[in-house]
Amino acid sequence: MMEKFTVALSKVINEMKLEKLYDPERKIMVETTDVNRPGLQITGFFDYFDPRRIQVFGMVENTYLATLSPKERYDCLERLFEKQVTAVVLTRNAVPSLEMMKLAEIYQTPVLRSPHSTSYFTSTLNAYLNVELAPRITRHGVLVEVYGQGVLIMGDSGVGKSEAAVELIKRGHRLVADDAVEIKRVSSKSLVGFSPDIIRHFIEIRGIGIVDVKNIFGMGAVKDSEKIDLIIHLEAWEQGKQYDRLGLVDEYTNILGLDIPSLTIPVRPGRNLAVIFEVAAMNNRQKNQGYNAAAELNRRITEHISGLSAEE
Repeated sequence: MMEKFTVALSKVINEMKLEKLYDPERKIMVETTDVNRPGLQITGFFDYFDPRRIQVFGMVENTYLATLSPKERYDCLERLFEKQVTAVVLTRNAVPSLEMMKLAEIYQTPVLRSPHSTSYFTSTLNAYLNVELAPRITRHGVLVEVYGQGVLIMGDSGVGKSEAAVELIKRGHRLVADDAVEIKRVSSKSLVGFSPDIIRHFIEIRGIGIVDVKNIFGMGAVKDSEKIDLIIHLEAWEQGKQYDRLGLVDEYTNILGLDIPSLTIPVRPGRNLAVIFEVAAMNNRQKNQGYNAAAELNRRITEHISGLSAEE
């Protein structure tokens, strides 16, 4: 069973720059990426209602509540607040009613406010929660950005992952994480890699030790996160082993249920891994744009053979 993650409401408030209208000053955790517009709930319909969702009051909800008498408004809102909802957010800098503030104190429910429109706020909040609450896993490797492609370098310890990353950094590319890469599945199609806070921007090079990439190479040499577009497995060269020379068969590595394009690159003295990684990143980008060099070469060879056969 996949582990469930939470994020503190206080962190959501800071990230979304929400104004605190009522804060019960207790630790509240957000457990779901979904948000709710409680229009149906304030009219009394609670089937399939999830109180863990943040409740967003937009113009529709506030306009409806304004048409009610104070007692009716109190009764409508109490049906919602008694469910112990995670928090209530008013958009467009709306002014909360006295009944809402009174119920917030009774049920110890945070009431927050945003200046943004309801659609903009809900989409932004949902995107933020999708990242914070995403399923995640930690992998041993190095994550670098090469020509806009997130390349995750994996392999046994000592195979040369960090050394190749340093060479890439010298060539103008950026380091995201070294040694431990935290990977989150932020959507049904995307994995994003991060570095743990404690080792962010550091890289280990055998014989030298720990190096601070940001201080040595500058801010332009590091990045906090990157989508993972390609996985490269490094392995020691084995004499006699057959390695793919054409690339006609696509390989994938499954992480958190997503298949990510991958390559296996053998390592031996004299190979310039940084250049190979650059070519691999550019080739992967071409494939994403619909051009496959191996398939194109195979097409030309097939047409050439067909033409020779026709002449005979």
